[in-house]
Amino acid sequence: MLTRRLIGATSLALLARPALAQWQPTRPIRVLVGFAPGGGTDITTRTIGGKMQTLLGQPIIVENRPGAGGNIASEATVNAPADGSVLMMGTIASLVMNPIMTPLSFDVLTDLTTIGRSVEVTNVFVVPADRPWRSLPEVIAAARARPDTLTYGSSGVGGAGHVGGALLDSMADIKTVHVPYRGGGQLITDIISGKVDFSIATAATVLPHIESGRLRALAVPTARRSPLLPNVPTVAEAASLPGYEVANWYGMMGPRALPRPIVERVHGALVESLRDPDVVASLAGHGLEPAPSTPEEFTEIIRAETAKWRPILARAGANAN
Repeated sequence: MLTRRLIGATSLALLARPALAQWQPTRPIRVLVGFAPGGGTDITTRTIGGKMQTLLGQPIIVENRPGAGGNIASEATVNAPADGSVLMMGTIASLVMNPIMTPLSFDVLTDLTTIGRSVEVTNVFVVPADRPWRSLPEVIAAARARPDTLTYGSSGVGGAGHVGGALLDSMADIKTVHVPYRGGGQLITDIISGKVDFSIATAATVLPHIESGRLRALAVPTARRSPLLPNVPTVAEAASLPGYEVANWYGMMGPRALPRPIVERVHGALVESLRDPDVVASLAGHGLEPAPSTPEEFTEIIRAETAKWRPILARAGANAN
């Protein structure tokens, strides 16, 4: 995996290319989001899009196309005209996990055009406030005592919340039941009301409810603790599961064969928006950290994540059900 420093330096170099300003959109740009409004992908796209439309000189319209773990939006993007009028904010679910787990009608790296990664996402393992569990080991113990009974919700098949739960099942030797949603908004409503037992959800959707006491944060699924929740342990720490880690990120894609001048112009606007102080502050409040890459680096990120997750998902027995 490329380092943040290398990615940032290379992105800045790309931004300085003379060809960057050659293409200028002449009509509004639709950015497809494969999940319902209110989730992390939606929040990210609207936050970045507000600045990008100023830089590109055309309105950016966020269009939610929820379903199939983001595949509906991906397929619509594949078949869109390659003129810059339709783009997509992809996720690790739609660009990495789904192609591993589900037969698709398209190839991510052949039939879509990488533009650049946008943000890295903080996820949090949460339970409803009415559940008795105060630590992740207590959840694991309850799952062991009642196999195939505890439910965990995710914002869609193949997302970080889904595969994070599957990986926990595998590493902790438990059996829980996955309940997929069409985005983070309805998921959070249902976990607050206790319709599911736990979730690994984006900080963008759960932080306000952790602060209000309606949800309880038990762990973060990353290698290091999050500065947003410094007192919350990692899953590896909390449950003595060394090596447990589920990264999450979003990135911008275009239709197949998107011309290079369009890629460079959109990429430049993406990178510049991610440097804007107001955008950075707004993203940070939702647990989102700018992590731009060049198109080429984003392609390598997708390839590296696919190579990492293919054997893990096979061992965990994760599938699209």
